[in-house]
Amino acid sequence: MSVLDNWEQWKDFLGERLHQGEEEGMDQNTVNEVAYQVGEYLSNEVKPKNEQEKVLADLWHVASEEEQHAIANMMVKLVQRQ
Repeated sequence: MSVLDNWEQWKDFLGERLHQGEEEGMDQNTVNEVAYQVGEYLSNEVKPKNEQEKVLADLWHVASEEEQHAIANMMVKLVQRQ
């Protein structure tokens, strides 16, 4: 089972990677930029596996680049607060 199959597992996976990056000294701007790049990759290369990912993908596709950065930043905040 892929971490993309289950929303909670996906958020846990993102949170673990975020924690790892922070431990290695990544600042918030770098974290946010990496989150944007991950979002861009997923949008272009990975089919959504659950309803939450479908909503995010739909939002990503209609968003401007600035709005995509905002979506990525919100995902970072979401997993930081868990």
